[in-house]
This record gives sequence, structure tokens and C-alpha cells, in this order.
Amino acid sequence: MGIISEREVLQPAVAASAEPAGAYIGARVARPNAKRHLEGRGTYVDDVVLARMAHVVYLRSPIAHARIGNIDTEAARTMPGIIAVVDGKQIAQLCTPWVATLAHLPGMKSAPQYPLAMDKVCWQGEPVLAVVAESRRQAEDALQTITVDWQELPAVCKMETALDAATPLIHPELGDNLCFSKTIDTGGVDDAFAAADVVVEETYRFGRHTGVTMETRSVLADYSPADHKLTVYQSHQAPHMMQDLYARHFSLPESSVRVICKDVGGSFGIKVHSYPDDFATVALSILLKRPVKFVADRLESFTSDIHAREHIVHTRLAAKANGEILAFEIDDVTGVGPYSVYPRTSAIEGNQVLNITGGPYKHKEYRGHLKVVLQNKSPTSQYRGVGHPIACAVTECIVDLAAQKLGIDPLLMRKMNVMPDDGYPCSGASGIKLEKLSHEQCLAKLEQMMDYAGLRQEQESLRKQGIYRGIGLAVLVELTNPGAAFYGVGGARIAAQDGATLRLDPTGIVTCLVGVGEQGQGTETIFAQIAADAVGVPMDRVRVITGDTDVTPYGGGTWASRGAGIGGEAVLLAGQALRENLRKLAAVVLKKDIELMDVRNGKVVDSVSGEVLIELAELGRIAYFRPDTLPAGALPELVVSRNYAQRDFPFVFTNGVQASYVEVDVETGFVKLLKHWVVEDCGRVLNPMLVDEQIRGAVVQGIGGAMFEECLYDDNGLLRNGSMADYLVPMASEMPDIEISHVETPTLTSQLGAKGAGEAGTAGAPAAVMNAINDALAPLNARVAEQPVTPEKILRALGVL
Repeated sequence: MGIISEREVLQPAVAASAEPAGAYIGARVARPNAKRHLEGRGTYVDDVVLARMAHVVYLRSPIAHARIGNIDTEAARTMPGIIAVVDGKQIAQLCTPWVATLAHLPGMKSAPQYPLAMDKVCWQGEPVLAVVAESRRQAEDALQTITVDWQELPAVCKMETALDAATPLIHPELGDNLCFSKTIDTGGVDDAFAAADVVVEETYRFGRHTGVTMETRSVLADYSPADHKLTVYQSHQAPHMMQDLYARHFSLPESSVRVICKDVGGSFGIKVHSYPDDFATVALSILLKRPVKFVADRLESFTSDIHAREHIVHTRLAAKANGEILAFEIDDVTGVGPYSVYPRTSAIEGNQVLNITGGPYKHKEYRGHLKVVLQNKSPTSQYRGVGHPIACAVTECIVDLAAQKLGIDPLLMRKMNVMPDDGYPCSGASGIKLEKLSHEQCLAKLEQMMDYAGLRQEQESLRKQGIYRGIGLAVLVELTNPGAAFYGVGGARIAAQDGATLRLDPTGIVTCLVGVGEQGQGTETIFAQIAADAVGVPMDRVRVITGDTDVTPYGGGTWASRGAGIGGEAVLLAGQALRENLRKLAAVVLKKDIELMDVRNGKVVDSVSGEVLIELAELGRIAYFRPDTLPAGALPELVVSRNYAQRDFPFVFTNGVQASYVEVDVETGFVKLLKHWVVEDCGRVLNPMLVDEQIRGAVVQGIGGAMFEECLYDDNGLLRNGSMADYLVPMASEMPDIEISHVETPTLTSQLGAKGAGEAGTAGAPAAVMNAINDALAPLNARVAEQPVTPEKILRALGVL
């Protein structure tokens, strides 16, 4: 895969002096921590070894729905190294249950959930029993000797029939299998469809898939009964959220709980949730008064990690004969497993689909229905993109279908209908509030990048030779930099703000502590760049510390593409404040006018001539070790904390456009990805190298969902392909070159002007690829409307199967 990157800046209506300037922000800076990882010196949870540490494995349900009868653990308890065999009732004495709902999603319901199943199991993979031993191997051996009398119950597998009267109830106390429903209706949809010259409709199906992180979920809990302190090492995205949950469910003061997230081997949203085995592992440490480690193996991850994306969306579009889009209508049904995932819930993905469908376009009428249903499959929740890939595919595929029916070029159809660049701020038909986007600029740049007209000529020429190539487009919006509208207003204790503390050490090193952690996306590099420019020091003089609730300021962590936009802004504000304090201190030490001094390259200099007046290391030496030489009275602080929350909009939206060029072998159904283009507007680009890495990885992940990845279940709710031998993920040899370009429309909600960039690639790639495949099949009057698009589905569309 190759990356070509260009940048075009659309300056906002704000004075240039309001933007931070320096040597690092906006530069292509390599990751300072890359060499440490390359040398194998990362520290993951499984690398942490504590005295008297025990290991736990969980007996998980092998079936989708059953009552738990007799459990025979006698043989297991007598095996070498076994410390304890613990069931759900014992754990429940220590840990309170949870119900994952949000107040701003009215009518949502879910059953109480416990760390270990109590009387019945509701999905294959639900943890039932904990086996604790001196080693993982001993625990695994003992697990094999345990027998359980499973009293199988009917499984609810198909979300289409989950609400039928004949379908059994998973939780009878809830009254039905409906978790959540919602409708958005602008009121004029029926009139718009009645007035339309063309109405197109299609039903899209999306297969559920999962994250497959390089490092599996892992947790090491260490409870100290002497001081009633709980320390948890965890591979997670939101350490402060987990600190709060552990404190509340184990009745501990939050100050007595410390969560440490060292290196995290990928997350993609899989590790932003809490899991039953997280709480069970903590409970075991409290019960046994010793450290207990749990590391999921790859096989159990397929049924214990959250899944996502299982939707059936019936879609309609109304348009005039000239191509003007009048209205969208969708009816979305999504299955989320037997419980809503705690604490972010399992309704957010469907809610996002409802809100974002039709997002790039200027139509006035929209109606969307959403039903989130329970089923006996692995729980689903937020995963990279969170509804965006579904909403984008639904929108862009139906737009292509309308263009095809009207005989209008797909690019022209989009140019006619996207929101104009000079029309902001405004609201979309679904009610989303948009600050400033650049659809027209992005489409213009994409057309030039890919030589759209030339590709169409090439496509036509090759069709005459029996070679079927297709061009697919996808215009998208992506929500980033969320405020409290995501979770806080619903009652979830997930911080919408983030904090940063910057400290000048005596040697002139600047230590930067941030609540947003590093998951492999380059956050630490971005923070070092921002801190270096904000304070005025070389980047190699900045040390970044993240992922420790005892050390870093309170924050929300990394999710929803908020790291640079929220955490980075906090670093900037703290850095600017520290720089000002350094100038004040230098004015005291040097007895000079503060207005005549600045901090540059680790030195205090004359702001006019640039003459070096004093090194920061010398300033630190005086402040820390010889304050007696300074005048009486308070001195400027060398430790500064600042917090930032984005409060101007519920979310700060980004936008972009993607294109895919494919070739379909109509005899085998195989698709060759020839080229992929991305034009992305993520606001101010802080590090083009890292942004392009994020976009490329996200595009590949999006292509995975579009063509390869799917969790396949049988009629009994059992996963059929829960291994790396059977679950397909995209490989480098199958991926096309990805050419990337940028338009920059900085947000005015912050000084940095940065929006998020981590999920847009995933959002747009599935739609672009599916549209390209359908464009290739168009001369044969064939069409696919189901992801992943497999060779079998293509051949079926062609009438071969």
C-alpha cells in the first residue's frame, strides 16, 4: 500500500494570531516511542508480574441460551496448583449488578447483569465459573474436568423475528425483546415522496463483526487488604471510567482505586467498555487477597469481546427528475445480544445510524425508524466508527441507485446535492448541528486526484473487452470532539472534558501528564508536539505520561476521535500557561520587562533580537534549589494544569469523500481492489504522517467489514467461525494503494482547530467499495446490497448460483 498526501487549508474567519505557531504542530514528526516498541520493550498487561500473582480462566457457556443445572467441580478443586473455583453467587456478594441504559435514550431497557452468570446463560461465551490457579496452564487443565448440566432453552437468533409474538423472551421480566426504539420525522416526508419524480428503495444487510485487536483484552487486579487499596492494570481506553465503575460496584472510595493502562495493543472501541470478566477478576482479587490476572485467549475473544454492525436497513430516497434529492427514509433493525453493554450501552450505534444517515446532503425531509432488539448472541456495542459505516453505506448506495435510475453521473449527483461550503453553520435534516464543512472542496479535489473523467473512459473501453471495472464514491460526515451530549446528559459518568498537567523539571525537561492514553494511534507524539510548541522547547525535551489515574488529570480517555481535539487542546492551554509562568519567573530572575522576553528552543530569549538570556535548565535550578536568591513573595508556578471541554456543539463534525476502483471477475465473483482515494477534512492537521496512518488503517478496517469480516452464526446461536483460521481479516497483499489528500477547515471551538481523524476511513470505505462493485456489475443488471460482499453473493447476484 502506498500513501500520497496533499494538504489544502481553508482558513476560518479568525485572526491568524489566534492559532498556535511553532516548529512541530503541523509537521511530519515520527513517533518517539516507535523504537521502544520495535525493540520489544513495550509493557503490556501480560508483561506485568506481581508477587503471589494468580491466574484465572473462565468457564464459558458453550451454548446460546440455557438454565444452569448442577455444576461438578470436585475433580478440578483437587488438581495441582488450584487456588479456588468460584461461581456467580460468590462473586455477587462482592460486586453489585448493573443495568446499561442512558437517560437521554427514553424507553431503553436491559436486564440486570452480573459478573458471572447466576441461574442461566444468554449467549455462547458468557462467563459462568472462575478457576484460579498458580499458573494459567494449571487453571486451563482444571477447567477441562468441570461438568455442567446445561438445560437448553430456545435461542433468539434472528433480529427480524425477535419481536414476533411467537418468539420466546430472553428476559421475561422486560415484557418483550425490544431494547430501544426511536423515530425521527421532519413531518413532510410523505408529501416529498408524493411529489417526487423518482423513488428508489433497497434493503441493506450488514454482517456483524468484531475488532480483533493485536493484544487481547487483559486485566490484572491487585487488592491490598492492609490499606483497602485496589490497583488494576488493564488494557483499556478509558482508565478513569473504569476507576469509577470499580469504585461504585465494589463500594470502594474512588480515591482507593487506581487503574493503570500502560501500552495498549490496539483497541478500536473493543476496549472502551466494561466486561463481566473485568469485574469478576477484581472480585477474585478482593476475595483471595492477592493479585489475579486474566488474559483472554484468541478463541474466547471471538465470543466474549463485543461485536458490532449487525443491521438490516430498508431505505427509500425521493428525487426530482433533475437529480435534486427531496427526502430520505430508513427503517433500521439491529440486534445487540442479550444485554446492553455497560456503561455506554448497545443503543448508541443504532442511534448514530439514525442521526447521520443523509448527513452530507441538503434535503429538508427525513424520517428514520430504529428498533434495537435483544438476541442470544454476543453483545454488541461501540466499535470503530460507531454507526458511521452503516449510515454512510445506506446513504451513498441509495444515492448511487437513484443516480443510476435517473441516468445522472454519480459524481454530478453528489455535487448537486451536498451542503454548500458557504452554507454553515446549519443543521442537517436529522437535526445534527454542523459548524463548518467542505464537501464541495473535497469533491473537487477528489475529481482531480483520481482523474475521474479518465477513469470513466478507461472503464468504458475495458467493458468492451469483457473486463468489468467499477468506480464507487462515498461522501461522509463524522462526529468527533464530543461534548457531554454523548454520555454525560444520559447520566453516565464518562468525562466529556480532559485535563493536562505540564511541569518544568529542574533539568529543563517538560513533563506532560494527560488523561487521554496511547493505543497505537500516536497520541503521545501529538501531545509532545503540542507541548513543545506551546512551551517553547525542543520536542525531545518533552516527556509524556498517560494512562494512570493516580498520576494523570481526570479525563474521558480515547474514543470518538477526541484525543487530539480534546486532550490536545488541554495540553495546549497548559503549555501556554506554563510558558507565561516561565516568562514571569525569568523577569524576576533577570530583573527585565516580561514583554521583552520569550521562550524559544528551551531558552528564554530577547523577543526582538533573539539573544539568549537564560536556559530553562538554569531557570529550573534557581527555582527548585536556590529560591532564597529570589525576592520575597509568591513565585510563578512551574506546574500548571488546564482542562478543556468542547461545549459549543454537541459534536464537532468532520467530512470527507472516498473513491474506490475495483475489478470484478464475473466468472469467480472475486473482487480486485485496484486503487482507493481519500480526501479528508479533519480540521487542522497536527501531524500529517500520523493522520495519514490513521486514515490508511481505518480504510483497511472499513474494507474488512465490506468484503471479509463477518461473525457467522447457526440457527442455535452458535458462532461458526470463531478462530483466525475461519474469520477473515484484510491482509496487506489484498489491499490497494491508498492515495490521501487533505482539506483543512479548522474548528473555531478551540485554538488548535483540530477535529478527529481516527474513524473517517472506516466510515467511508465500505460504501465506496460496495458502490464500486455495483458499478462494475451494472452492465450485467446485477447488484449486491449485503456486506460483506463475498464472491458467493456476487455470483448469486449474477444468477450463477
